[in-house]
Amino acid sequence: MEIPHTQLPDAVLRAVIEEYITREGTDYGGREYTLDEKVEQVINQLQRREVLINYDPDTRSCQLAPCPQHFKQP
Repeated sequence: MEIPHTQLPDAVLRAVIEEYITREGTDYGGREYTLDEKVEQVINQLQRREVLINYDPDTRSCQLAPCPQHFKQP
């Protein structure tokens, strides 16, 4: 079930994003980003609807996932 990021309180949204970021592990790019920078990048992706938040009621957990509509070819 999709959860609009705008319906989450700021502290909850940040906690969901931080949990996702820290679960993903090591940076492999040419530059390391701070946690705050990574959170801001994910928030921007949510605002552009490049990613969305899915809630799984069975596991009671949230996942960030690519938005299927964003990747459709014209």
